[in-house]
Amino acid sequence: MSDWSAQVNEQEQGLAMRVSEMTLKKNENTTTLNQNSNSTPPTAAPNQSSTTISSSTTVKPAGDTPDEDDVETSKEDASYLRKILRSKLVTTKTDLEVLRKDPRSPLYFVKTFNDLNLKPELLRGVYAMGFDAPSKIQETALPTLLANPPVNMIAQSQSGTGKTAAFVLTMLSRVDVNLKYPQCLCLAPTYELAIQIGEVAIKMAKFMTDVKIGFAVRGTERDKIFTEQIVIGTPGTALDLGWKFNAFDLQKISVFVLDEADVMIATQGHKDQSIRIQRHLGECQMLLFSATYDTEVMKFAQDIIPNPVTIRLRREEESLDNIKQYYIECQGQDDKFKALSNIYGSISIGQAVVFCKTRRSASWLSEKMSRDGHAVGLLSGELPIHQRADIIRRFREGNEKVLITTNVAARGKTSLLNSTIST
Repeated sequence: MSDWSAQVNEQEQGLAMRVSEMTLKKNENTTTLNQNSNSTPPTAAPNQSSTTISSSTTVKPAGDTPDEDDVETSKEDASYLRKILRSKLVTTKTDLEVLRKDPRSPLYFVKTFNDLNLKPELLRGVYAMGFDAPSKIQETALPTLLANPPVNMIAQSQSGTGKTAAFVLTMLSRVDVNLKYPQCLCLAPTYELAIQIGEVAIKMAKFMTDVKIGFAVRGTERDKIFTEQIVIGTPGTALDLGWKFNAFDLQKISVFVLDEADVMIATQGHKDQSIRIQRHLGECQMLLFSATYDTEVMKFAQDIIPNPVTIRLRREEESLDNIKQYYIECQGQDDKFKALSNIYGSISIGQAVVFCKTRRSASWLSEKMSRDGHAVGLLSGELPIHQRADIIRRFREGNEKVLITTNVAARGKTSLLNSTIST
């Protein structure tokens, strides 16, 4: 056994012992506490041997009720925050299923970006961004996205899998730098997502000095005439600028991208605006990306994207062998804090998220842990989106080791973590 494996085993054994002791060691002033309790001492869940320090600890709530005014995170905000959390590529074991009109037509894959015959300055920009090799969806989608004549595509892909870079690369490869008007239009459900996509495009086009990126988002002057070859925006503003104010000609668009389609259709206005834009387009390549692909998304995609090649995730049952779960029964907030302190004293935790039922308990725990010297971030639903984004970005970059959050605020943001704790 390697030194690393031995250290991991030792830490896990220490954690299991410490967790067991938590139910045995009670306050000396309350020696009769729980003597008549039928609770079972917490142990690791059966059949969960592990060589990683990844644990989920649940602490019994002490009658706390959620805040009545806790703010539900919208799908648009959740999508943006997931993108920040997964700011770099993540490895996925999920297989991709490719559906096309003619199953006999050849299907190509690439293992390097050099295989795509990109413009030298575009290839240079791709490598400058740190993309050494295509991700799974990129190696499958890019040969079709860059094919001639252009092919429409519907693709299911989670944040962090490289799909933004895939459709940005497609737009940049289709641009004619000699034409000083919009040729590619990309829509996202929120201002923040549109700006983020634009930042990716600007970085990738770093060495394509004649390519310009424009934004059709709130704050854009209505009398603006777009000369940028690529326009990235939100549906309402893009519809107003392109159709009502003639800021650019929708008929001249050659690539139309609809990102986060599942989020888009959750807002009726965005859905209707996207359809209206699509109906004003001329003949062009149409690309739709969605994290989910349920019946509603499928119908929307089929209504807006004609004759597409479809890439879907083939879900496989994920193994949870590396997850250890512990249940600790506590009598109140102070007991919970002692439990957390014991856990952090037993194992080396890279980063962890602590879930609380209410903003009040989250704030209390944040103050306690901060006073004890922990680098803590506090995330709750009432914070403006830009503040939540900044907190998650700091956590993602390692500035805080612990993120304390309410259940409502943190839905969908528990990926890439060493430890999760529910209080």
